[in-house]
Amino acid sequence: MRFLLDACVDVRAAGWLRENGHEVVRLREQGLQCLPNGEIFAKALSEQRCMITFDLDFGEIAAATRGRVGQVLVMRLRDTRWSHVVERLRAVLADLRGPFEEAMIVTVEESRHRIRRLPIGRSVS
Repeated sequence: MRFLLDACVDVRAAGWLRENGHEVVRLREQGLQCLPNGEIFAKALSEQRCMITFDLDFGEIAAATRGRVGQVLVMRLRDTRWSHVVERLRAVLADLRGPFEEAMIVTVEESRHRIRRLPIGRSVS
């Protein structure tokens, strides 16, 4: 899978993703951590990357695309240590299995995650 990591995501999480065969771009590595959120999301879309962030704004931005293919993993964790972030990512990625092929927002919490396909309200078969 291809990921774009927001500036708030620990570099060690990026390392873990890379070690597990994922293609990862970090905004900090490219000196783009100060881009406005809309431009960051546009970058993720244009590069066909799933955005991983702690910033709740990206869920709203993704929802506003009305189902254009774009994916966001929003980490809503009290424990933001990189080891816990990786533990939660491991669980989410094992559940999703395979590339993101449709628009979705995945909300990752301490002990569960929720997948919302876009556009919100769409029926799931």
